[in-house]
Amino acid sequence: MANLFEQNRNYLPGDPELDLIGDRPKLAQWRHKGIGPSYYKLGRKIIYRGEDLNAWAEANRVEAGNGEV
Repeated sequence: MANLFEQNRNYLPGDPELDLIGDRPKLAQWRHKGIGPSYYKLGRKIIYRGEDLNAWAEANRVEAGNGEV
C-alpha cells in the first residue's frame, strides 16, 4: 500500500494533512465514540502517529466491485 501519511511523523489536530480523513470536529467525535485512528493523549494534547494513521486507512480500504455503496 502507498502510505497516505509519513510513517515517522507525528500529527496534531489542526494539521492540514489530517483533513484527508476528517476535519478537527470529526476527529474529536471519533475519539469520543472510541472509533477512528489510534492516538496518544498527553495531558490535553492529542497526537496521531503517521504509522497508526496509515494502518487505520488500510483497515478501512474498500475493494472495488464488492457491492458496497
